[in-house]
Amino acid sequence: MNKWTEEIDKITGRFVNSFSMLSEKDLNWKPSPKVWSIAENIDHLITLNETYFPGFSKLKKGTYQLPFISRFGFVVNFFGNMILKSVQPDNLKKTKTFPIWRPKKSEFSKNILNRFEEHQKRLKEEIEKIEDKVKENAVISSPANKNIVYRLETAFDILVAHEKRHYLQAENVYKLLKTEKS
Repeated sequence: MNKWTEEIDKITGRFVNSFSMLSEKDLNWKPSPKVWSIAENIDHLITLNETYFPGFSKLKKGTYQLPFISRFGFVVNFFGNMILKSVQPDNLKKTKTFPIWRPKKSEFSKNILNRFEEHQKRLKEEIEKIEDKVKENAVISSPANKNIVYRLETAFDILVAHEKRHYLQAENVYKLLKTEKS
């Protein structure tokens, strides 16, 4: 098991332990229209992570096509560092997500946590399938924009940090929910 899959297990456990006892209504509760519910945070993670899977598959097969810009190491490092910094859990600055990664609806069934657990298993499998490409310093494009390129290792770091960030966002919504109910 690698550092990324271990972290994914920890994050999955946090989500399940923190939110599995909530009702469907509570999972979908929002403190304001501009703040995502716990369920929306979970759906966003599933949606975003899954957009990486086709690229991971092509990378494994050796058919991944990178844009010309990926030949410049300083560009690869710049984008990787910039995105990784922006998704850090301690970065309190709100960032706007690409439309392809926004939750597709605002109401989710309680099954969202089961979907998340299943998704996390698949995410770990996908990472394990191409983990060897990290040693080759493989570069990939962001699923949202092919000209945003970074190392595969950085992509894994981004995915894990992003999940931690959204766990904290969901936890903050939960705290507000508890205050609302008391």
